[in-house]
Amino acid sequence: MIRITELAHEQVARALSSGDLAVDATAGKGRDTLFLAQQVGPGGRVYAFDIQRGALEKTASLLARHGLRERVMLINDGHEGMSKHIAEPIGAVMFNLGYLPGGDPNIVTDLETTLPALEASLRLLRPGGVITLVLYGGHARGAAEKAAVLDYCAGLEGSAYGVVQIRLLNCVGVPPELVVVKKFRKQPSGGLAEGDNC
Repeated sequence: MIRITELAHEQVARALSSGDLAVDATAGKGRDTLFLAQQVGPGGRVYAFDIQRGALEKTASLLARHGLRERVMLINDGHEGMSKHIAEPIGAVMFNLGYLPGGDPNIVTDLETTLPALEASLRLLRPGGVITLVLYGGHARGAAEKAAVLDYCAGLEGSAYGVVQIRLLNCVGVPPELVVVKKFRKQPSGGLAEGDNC
């Protein structure tokens, strides 16, 4: 079975190095936060955002069980407030857009906060860094949020960012989709190390 979340982890693992900074924009139950804490190593730092205190408590508990709590700053704020808490370049940002599984399905991510968070992520992302967005289009307002995110990402400058969309074609219902945004490294001459995207 192919899992969209595992594909997101693979992309982030390629981009992050020990000592990097990373962001879990939607902490939820903490699985991505734990993954990021493992990737950045003892010299790195993870910022995990969630508007639900219960989600941050679950995340803290998971991190403590793995001995990684000290690597993570848990922030009870929406991901659109990212720039208030982070000023340094980051290597990866992970989004899971939807609602907390097992949580209140009325508390969902929304394009009014997701798009500003995505813009903030792009400003903070270092060259070579990636943003992953797992899009759950089946939740309340999910289709509109997914459409807005896809439209925004499709409009990014092709010489500065590479954008890939991954869909599961043979699943029933509304399966999640993955969008990966990579910020290209620039050469001193101003050319792109990875070449033109388009």
